[in-house]
Amino acid sequence: MVIKNVNLETVCGITSKLPDNVHPEVAFAGKSNVGKSSLINALMNRKSYARTSSQPGKTQTINFYNINDSIYFVDLPGYGYANANIKVKEKWGKMIERYLNKSGQLKQVFLLIDIRHAPGKNDIQMYDWIVSNGFRPIIIATKLDKLKRSEVQKAVKLIKETLKLTPEDVLIPFSAETKAGRDEIYEILDGIIED
Repeated sequence: MVIKNVNLETVCGITSKLPDNVHPEVAFAGKSNVGKSSLINALMNRKSYARTSSQPGKTQTINFYNINDSIYFVDLPGYGYANANIKVKEKWGKMIERYLNKSGQLKQVFLLIDIRHAPGKNDIQMYDWIVSNGFRPIIIATKLDKLKRSEVQKAVKLIKETLKLTPEDVLIPFSAETKAGRDEIYEILDGIIED
């Protein structure tokens, strides 16, 4: 996949109408500080197009990035942000649920999990929720560069066991620093565009 054009086309708040896009959409879900913006920037070959922040919980909208006029990257609000109050969390939840249920073009959901830790309660809930909405999420295990090579296998096994993944499920260890895993993700995206 060669990224030629990137355009933040639509930003949806809690009450906004979802766009009727003609191109396929892939959504990125993950905990607030899991490195979602860093992953999206790495995929888009841009330094800081998707806003990265040291302050988790920054993405409070659903952001639609038009890539090459052929596919949309959909950045969902980060969940599990401890300092967000319950009302805000509920609104984010409703927003994500509405998107998963209503988008006519959503082809794949990528769920980001920090490779250094076992998936937490929020991660497991999100995984189950995506599955219950009819999708098999692809797991992106982020922050790969933070582990020693000898630790990777064990960390991957822990994520697979905690989420009860089947052999058909896909898990891709990824590093925004080294771009490890990016080609595998591109391959999946190319398949979706060609479909």
